[in-house]
Amino acid sequence: MANYYTDHPEIAFHLDHPLMKRLVELKEKNYEDAKGCDYAPVDYEDAVENYRRILEITGDVAANTIEPNSESVDLEGPHLENGRMIYASKTFENLDVTRKAGLYGVSMPRRYGGLNLPSTVFSMMSEVISAADAGFQNIWSLQSCIDTLYEFGSEEQRAKYIPRICAGETMSMDLTEPDAGSDLQRVMLKATYDEKEQCWRLNGVKRFITNGDSDIHLVLARSEEGTKDGRGLSMFIYDKRNGGVDVRHIEHKLGIHGSPTCELTYKNAKAELCGDRKLGLIKYVMALMNGARLGIAAQSVGVEQEAYNEGLAYARERAQFGEKIINFPAVYDMLSRMKAKLDAGRSLLYCTSRYVDIYKSLEDISRDRKLEPEERAEMKQYSKLADAFTPLAKGMNSEYASQNAYDAISIHGGSGFIMEYKSQRLYRDARIFSIYEGTTQLQVVAAIRYVTNGTYLQVIKDMMQNEVSDEMKPLKARIAPLVDLYEKAVNYVKEQNNQEVHDFLARRLYDMTAELIMSLLIMDDASRAPELFAKSANVYVRMTEEDVCAKAYYVMHFTEADLQSFRTK
Repeated sequence: MANYYTDHPEIAFHLDHPLMKRLVELKEKNYEDAKGCDYAPVDYEDAVENYRRILEITGDVAANTIEPNSESVDLEGPHLENGRMIYASKTFENLDVTRKAGLYGVSMPRRYGGLNLPSTVFSMMSEVISAADAGFQNIWSLQSCIDTLYEFGSEEQRAKYIPRICAGETMSMDLTEPDAGSDLQRVMLKATYDEKEQCWRLNGVKRFITNGDSDIHLVLARSEEGTKDGRGLSMFIYDKRNGGVDVRHIEHKLGIHGSPTCELTYKNAKAELCGDRKLGLIKYVMALMNGARLGIAAQSVGVEQEAYNEGLAYARERAQFGEKIINFPAVYDMLSRMKAKLDAGRSLLYCTSRYVDIYKSLEDISRDRKLEPEERAEMKQYSKLADAFTPLAKGMNSEYASQNAYDAISIHGGSGFIMEYKSQRLYRDARIFSIYEGTTQLQVVAAIRYVTNGTYLQVIKDMMQNEVSDEMKPLKARIAPLVDLYEKAVNYVKEQNNQEVHDFLARRLYDMTAELIMSLLIMDDASRAPELFAKSANVYVRMTEEDVCAKAYYVMHFTEADLQSFRTK
């Protein structure tokens, strides 16, 4: 029987990373739960074995329920009835099976009924479910919104809402509006305090809300009358049981048809303030978005994997001119690049999630006791790394998902353009990944300060000090001059002292940064598991060499005067 986890040992490989021991120790708070909870792990080996069991269950559900339902869900999609969103019929089946399998409350502490799993394992589960159906992964993975409520809500709110999510209720984050997309400072949904009822009331419209008719919503709204920027925005909790929100419209989309994208009308809807007033955008949405971006990186890797699977299977079966097309250089070149992007992108995803786990776990520990100086330094270090790596993981993997899906269609030829083949659905689904929760251009904006302040360069130089296997040493030698070239390109842009030039060239610096980091990550993976990653390391380093040399040449031959050629009047 197929299993989307065990069928891909490359995923399990990342459970054995050296940082996992520290990560698990922090997440389990030295295994204190084992004293009062019979299903909590007693040590590191027990914890990792538990992760494997949960991932095997997820892989089974993904392969044998969610994937077989995916075509039906794509064709039917959700619909609107009397102001309510109704899922596609097979989506209800997916929800029922994942609930019965206990795949909710993934990141929440056991005292609320959660599984207390690290982000790394949650990302693995997300990848596996996305490979089966990226649209359903959206619905399922939005349970991670509860992390923000856990971090910033009151204990009363935690006790009230977290057990419901652990039992399988759904969530959404209601941020965007018709006039506030990427620029969330323009949010105008109005929040007013009802003195009589001692509650907040929300009025206005939200648009492009994923899973917008969910059970529990986190809502960004303007609580400070007369304000027009982010300082007047607060975060609220809306419970569907209280009423006051209707679905006005469900978007008819290119892809991810199973994931309902809703326009909502708030009419005096009762809500609770989450955290402090005025910090909705400045603090809480940033936490929400970083979690969502990591989730989309995982979603992207899942589609990268499935696109590669489809392309590989078709190339092995399809014969032309008396030979299987997998033997044609043009085809195996495409497939090798698809696999290299997948393996390198996955390595970046789990590197990032480990950084997130360490600093988030230390943050959580700090709620119970004062951190030691060494722990505070560790939290600061990994918080910075997580902040720097998240836009790389989201941006690069979302682009790779589209590229792999595109290449899967190319390998299928005319058949790939036919609706009966899965490749076209993967292509349609993948296109949104580089748009929602911050376009790739916005990931560049988030990352570029770490380019210009030298953070990434120092990370790359530190990684260059790591030992690699003898087989990988020739590849590492090829990376060394690329690092020098990258440093020269970064310095050249800084020396131009022109913000427009800086912004124009930022995407090229971003790509170079990510490709160098992923090259070093995949070489490390190949040093530890050559049977899984040696081929991808060889291909990916050559791709990086090709790309960094070209982009560095472009950057260092660009001047302020060249901008005029690109401006559109």
